[in-house]
Amino acid sequence: MPHTLKAVDGHEEPIENHSLPRIFFSKVGNQKLRTAIWSGVDKGEGKRTPLLFFNGIGANLEIAQAFADTFTGRDIITFDMPGIGGSPDPTIPYRPWWVAKAAKQILLENGYDMVDVLGVSWGGGPAQQFAWQNKKMTKRLILCATTTGVTMVPGNPKALSKMASPKRYIDRDFLAKNFETLYGDAASSSGEFSINMMPPSVKGYLFQLMAMMGYSTIPFIRRIKAKTLVIMGDKDHIVPVINGKMLNALLPRSKLRVIEGAGHLFLLTRRDETIQIIRNFFLEPEVPMPHKDSVQLPSVEESYTHYKPKIAS
Repeated sequence: MPHTLKAVDGHEEPIENHSLPRIFFSKVGNQKLRTAIWSGVDKGEGKRTPLLFFNGIGANLEIAQAFADTFTGRDIITFDMPGIGGSPDPTIPYRPWWVAKAAKQILLENGYDMVDVLGVSWGGGPAQQFAWQNKKMTKRLILCATTTGVTMVPGNPKALSKMASPKRYIDRDFLAKNFETLYGDAASSSGEFSINMMPPSVKGYLFQLMAMMGYSTIPFIRRIKAKTLVIMGDKDHIVPVINGKMLNALLPRSKLRVIEGAGHLFLLTRRDETIQIIRNFFLEPEVPMPHKDSVQLPSVEESYTHYKPKIAS
């Protein structure tokens, strides 16, 4: 393993300055899921509640690195959906209830029986599903740039049309050119997202899209008991703020925060500000957490080494 990591602006960062995950495979039924656990750093206040992280559509687990590098006070657990990142393609279609079931199994196998749950964009559906299916395991719920499912108010058609294809994960030039149209975040922030981006398989991406077809959390959302924080960006081109207001109105124990000038990817592009909002929600003591530049994990660099010939052919 190298002693330095490539940072988003091209300079080298000492590897010991960053919290790197343990990456391994979990098996749920016949499906292998590549799983990551970042170990929390004790900041003098004792071990905090672990965080279960549900990522966005097509997003591999390494994209959570920048978040994990800043939000270091607790263990963070996440996994790649079938056909995404390093997980093998799905053999059969799946639904959010299966994702929540898989998450529970992974947590229990690794010794976690109580977690805070965070869902971003697509991951907000499984996050709500998990909080409902596993009330006793869910302490608090954070929903970022997400909706109730098919019952959402849709975003900008230009942005949504580009979401139908995984091209932005395959072609970095395409991503940079269309970043602001897609997400509403400044184009200059595209590197924060793309530095740890890995191409999903077409089958994996399509199955992830299909998982949400006809799905809505409205039938059970009022029975979610966990205290909930909903965070939205007012410049989000994919999930308009009205969806956050709907979630806030429907969830029994929720509060809404809207970040002015933020697009869909505020968890990365406005990372420090968003994490401070989450820490305030958790009532965490004021412990300094200096900003760290985003760095590329070795697993991403290796994946692109193998993937480039496939693109060229």
